[in-house]
Amino acid sequence: MGKGGGCVPSKKKLPKIVADDAPISFQNNATPTIETNAAVDVLSIADSHPVTKLKIFVVFYSMYGHVECLARRIKKGVNGVDGVEAVLFRVPETLPEEVLSQMRAPPKDDEIPEIGSATELAEADGFLFGFPTRYGCMAAQMKAFFDSTGQLWKEQRLAGKPAGFFVSTGTQGGGQETTAWTAITQLAHHGMLFIPIGYTFGAGMFEMDSIRGGSPYGAGVFAGDGTREPTEMELALAEHQGNYMAAVVKRLAPA
Repeated sequence: MGKGGGCVPSKKKLPKIVADDAPISFQNNATPTIETNAAVDVLSIADSHPVTKLKIFVVFYSMYGHVECLARRIKKGVNGVDGVEAVLFRVPETLPEEVLSQMRAPPKDDEIPEIGSATELAEADGFLFGFPTRYGCMAAQMKAFFDSTGQLWKEQRLAGKPAGFFVSTGTQGGGQETTAWTAITQLAHHGMLFIPIGYTFGAGMFEMDSIRGGSPYGAGVFAGDGTREPTEMELALAEHQGNYMAAVVKRLAPA
């Protein structure tokens, strides 16, 4: 998306702000003039109050790194929209280290922080949640995180906020659609707005010459036995989803 051009006051003719209580003088019944030294540079005021960017939290769980790869490209897509930025978070792991070791899960990247508490979600303007599938539904680690959002649900602090999903499955029939579809219940109880990508990716959504994850519900990747790497098409779809969600969040933001 192109960068929006805002109106910036000319540096040659800066408008002045005058104090309300400045003394007024009259000279020979002429138009009253205001005598004051309280003139303020409006441009300086604007500079001292920078515009806060809208935030999209990309919250995910990734065991073998496939969902994480999508999350990173989603962040790139979000950050491509002026005025919006993505923040990556992991959800807490629920399996002990010895089990993860037996499952040959690689260590987590420390550069991506673990979300401290579900209450942090209230700070975001929108969300993209990512997770691998377990029998056509979200992984238990992500479900445990959603289960911890009870206070937010009670206060409906996430109501009206847009959210979407991206997933990873082991096979083509492993739940690219049902994993996202069954997760919609989490959003419904919070009163959140589910934002699918539909077919906005264009021709890439109709690609039949190669294996590709993803669906109208959101980006996706096929992990196979855990060794398959995401294809460029799968990553491009993830980037598109981030860009698309950022545009939606920006459009829904209060003026």
